[in-house]
Amino acid sequence: MADEAAIVVAREIRGPVQVLGGKFMTSPELAEVEAEVGLSPRSLYLRGRSAVLGDPPPKVVAELFGIFPSWLFEYALPPATAALDAASAVRAYSRSSANWGRVNLSGVDDPGRSADLLFRLVDAADASGLALFAGWQLAERPADDVERLAFALMVFREFRGGIHFAALRAVGLTVPEAVVADPEGGRGRLLRTAWSEEAADGLIAAAEAKGELWQRWRQAEDLTDRRVAELLAVTLTGDEQEELRRRLGALRAASALIS
Repeated sequence: MADEAAIVVAREIRGPVQVLGGKFMTSPELAEVEAEVGLSPRSLYLRGRSAVLGDPPPKVVAELFGIFPSWLFEYALPPATAALDAASAVRAYSRSSANWGRVNLSGVDDPGRSADLLFRLVDAADASGLALFAGWQLAERPADDVERLAFALMVFREFRGGIHFAALRAVGLTVPEAVVADPEGGRGRLLRTAWSEEAADGLIAAAEAKGELWQRWRQAEDLTDRRVAELLAVTLTGDEQEELRRRLGALRAASALIS
């Protein structure tokens, strides 16, 4: 079991990891690379993120991503797969992360140190059952410190996301149902992630019918934080955990300036 100090750190780094680890996925930098490699708008995220596992079918990718309706993958993924082989898609996705990092993280204090701490966690983590994380854990990493930091944030986000998905299943929630329960989610977020109004209303009704929706969601969040805390406790010293908390907190404080 992780100690309380590690649990506090896990909770405090949740926000920076979630926000900054995924910021490039909807960025102008990704859109620019997307156009360069000949993909339709907003398809490199779907193709690049999943291509680390090769060419899984749209239905499988929909289940891996969890939050989007399956029709989106059936519509967008086949032409993207035909246009860009898996290895090229992984390189394009990684290049998008690197480009975003150079634009937005170049002013970070000692980015190499922050990347090192995150990669120690990534390398120590057990990837069994966490398909996307397992793929990105083994993917080629950039050499430049700023690019490494952007990449490390993304890969550690995949780890936490995989753990969170498992925690949601353990408490009996699907990912869309968790979005319904999340105070920062709800109907608006469902609509922003390609669910129709009718489908969103159906998801909300199904989630609310389960009972104890918010309590289940909170339990899953707590389970996730505790599993992350266990990794922190066995990988980093107490001082290193505090250093990581401080470094990621500083990143999050500056995130309002990040496009």
